[in-house]
Parts: sequence; C-alpha cells; structure tokens
Amino acid sequence: MPPQIAAGAYRWTRSRAPHKQAAHQKPLLRYARTGRCQAGGWGVSAYSQEFRISVAGLTKGMYVTRLDRPWLGTSFPLEGLMIGSDEDIAKVQRLCHFVHVDVARGKSPDSRYVLLGASDLMEKARGHDAIAGLRKTTWETRSDFKAEMPEAKKAHQSLEAGIEEVMFDLQNGRKLDLQKLKDGVDAMVESISRNPAAFIWLKAIKRKNDYAYQHALGCSIWAASFGRHLGMNHDELSELALSGLLFDVGKMRLPSELLAKTTVFDEADHELMHSHVQHGIDILNDTPNVPYRVLEAAATHHERHDGSGYPNGMHGNDIPMFGRILGLIDIYDAMTSVHSYADSRSPHQTVMELYQSRDSMFQAELVEQFIQTCGIYPSGSLVELSDGRVGVVTAVHELKRLRPDVMILLDADKTPLREFYSIDLSHAKEGGDEPLLTIKRGLQEGAFGIDPTELFLD
Repeated sequence: MPPQIAAGAYRWTRSRAPHKQAAHQKPLLRYARTGRCQAGGWGVSAYSQEFRISVAGLTKGMYVTRLDRPWLGTSFPLEGLMIGSDEDIAKVQRLCHFVHVDVARGKSPDSRYVLLGASDLMEKARGHDAIAGLRKTTWETRSDFKAEMPEAKKAHQSLEAGIEEVMFDLQNGRKLDLQKLKDGVDAMVESISRNPAAFIWLKAIKRKNDYAYQHALGCSIWAASFGRHLGMNHDELSELALSGLLFDVGKMRLPSELLAKTTVFDEADHELMHSHVQHGIDILNDTPNVPYRVLEAAATHHERHDGSGYPNGMHGNDIPMFGRILGLIDIYDAMTSVHSYADSRSPHQTVMELYQSRDSMFQAELVEQFIQTCGIYPSGSLVELSDGRVGVVTAVHELKRLRPDVMILLDADKTPLREFYSIDLSHAKEGGDEPLLTIKRGLQEGAFGIDPTELFLD
C-alpha cells in the first residue's frame, strides 16, 4: 500500500518524501495570488514575474524592476522604471549590462535576450528530460471522428453518472467510492486513446450549470487527451484521468456560500479556499486504493513553476509531474468556463495567455506540449473565417492544427444557416484561384448569439 500524505503535518520536499514539521508549527502556506479568480476575471499573471535580460533586448513598454547596480546613484527617481521612450532605453544601456523586467507589469522580453545561469540551464534540462521520459508509446488514431462519436457518447454518459453519484455521496457526508468512477474513466480512456476529438467535442457541447461537475469532467478529459499526446501508457492515462476528476475534491468540504461568492475575495476567503487542498488530501487518504500519483496531484496542483503557488511554494521540477499537468489544465478549463463572477475567455485567447505564462507559472515545455494537444483553436471554439463565415471547430488535425474541421453556422453576412455544414480547412479554398480559407480570429463564447450547447442538442 502506498504511503499516505498526512493531514496538515507534512510539507513536500525536493525528494517528494513527506518531511515532518515540528509539532508546534502550522502547515506551511503561502498565499500567492497567482491565477486566482475573483469578481472581475481571471489573472494568469503573478504579481511579480521577473526575467533577467540583456539590455540589448529592452523595448518600450517593459517594466524594469532591478538594475545590475543599486538605483542609488543613477538618474532614475524611483526604484522601478517603465520604459517609455528610446531615450529611456539608451539611458539604461549606458549604465547596465543586464536588468530584471517584470512581465506582469509590462511587455515580455524576446527569449533571445533572457539570461540564464548554469543552474537555470540545468533545471530546464531536467524539466525537458522529465517530459521526454513520459513517452512510453505513440498512440495512433484508430477511428475517425464520426465512427468514434457513438462510443464516446456511451463513455460520456457512464462518466457523467459516476461523477454525479460520487458528488452526491460527498455532499451527504458519505465516503468517496472509487469504484463508481472506474467504469466511466476506463471507457473514456479507451475512447480518447482511439481518437480524442470525439470526447473533446462532447465536452464542448454538453455543458451543465453545475460548475464543480463540469470542471471535474473537463479536467479529466483534457488530462487523458494530454497524457495521450505525451505518450503515457494506458495505466498512466487512467491515473491521470482519475486525477482530473479528484484533484479538487476537497472543495466539497468548503461552505457553499464561499464557492458561490460573486464579490472579491478577502484574505479570510482566500485562506478558506486554499484549505481545499488539505481537505482533498484528507478525503483521498481516507479512501482505499487511491493511486499515489492521484494524491500527489491533489496536493500539488496549485504549486507553480516560479514558486509563487501554494501550499508549499514549490519550484520547477520539485513539483510532481501530475501536479504540474493538473495545475495547467485546471487554469485552462477554469478560464474557458462560464462563471457567475467572471466572463469566460475564448479558448484561443486562453491558449495565448498560457503561452505568455511559460517558465513563470508553468514549465515552458509543458505549456508548449499542451498547446499542441488542444490546438490554437481547440474543439468547441467559435471562429470567424477569412471570408466572413462563422462556425465552431469540431476537430483539430494533429499535423495541421491551424486548419481544423469547422461546422459553419453563419454565412458571410452573419445570417444563421437553416442547415449547418462542415468544411475541412486543410483543403477548403475561398473560391476560384483564391488562397486557402483560414481562420481570421477566435470569437468569445456567445458571439453573434451563438450557443453551441443549444445548437447541437441530441
């Protein structure tokens, strides 16, 4: 039987082994605001995300937080400088060889000018090796989208029933029963291993008003799809999918008023919300036969690559891989979901923001691999094409991710069609000798009054 993660008395260390704290100490908690949600929207940036760069890479719009020398003795009046002109750039370049810039407060640097020390390079190499080490197989698409859809629907229904039953049990003080999730998880993994497009499409169109339910299902689907892309074997895919269902299970012990709150969280609210991690550990420790990596995911999915997460402020490769993966998927699914306290973002916009967060909140290689999984325009995304037509992405091609299959809903003058039809952008042309039809832009959910959940009901 794998070791348990003890409630409240342990913190995670580099070796990932539980490390006993003194009896009088409280569990280590760092209340970083990174990626938190509150009224007004989601913030992907931490309050401070600093990069050390060569002064040759300075551009207007960057915010300099530190010089390679004391601010005292320079002509700058404050300890902090927004680069607003070529003159500002020239001044800094005359004084310094390198500076630190905060991408949460200004423009991001070109990666060519980011300066990495030997320890940074070794850390990046370790991270790259860890991801490469996940690849144990290469999954091939074994069924087309249309053929897979009936099997995906049956698996989706089984998983839905299991999630609803488990949530009902937990809400009524009963223990977690993993067996109620097993059949649905196994069926989903089988479907996604054959062709992930069908299950991802069902996720996009079959939404319920219960955010906790929808978020658990969405994270599990993305986890299995991402694990497939990374080359995990079948058992690992099952554990990762189960982690997606259960990593937030501790929220079932939080007050419903907190989860439904639509105003800005105060410090007490943040502290209470952060306690869901420990509650999740307690629930899973009390459940027989929970895989250890599922426990790790619940314990570490709010840790962040730059150390700004909680509860233990872990850095980089010290965060277990399942925790890294679920942390990234948690943010992606939350940002693209509808909340009472914040507008959702389009999948395309969310992908772009995650890309900006690489090597700050999340490991760069992991972000880039996830974007390869979901595509720049994931299934379910509303898009406008280069000829003005509007549609919803139904499937993303593994080799041509910018040219997915699109179901056309509105014609070029934005008039709804009586009958929808699908086009494959990898071959579709605008007409005559015109260039290939392309996606002009991603659209917000609800653009032009379109709700895919209403258009594609069974």
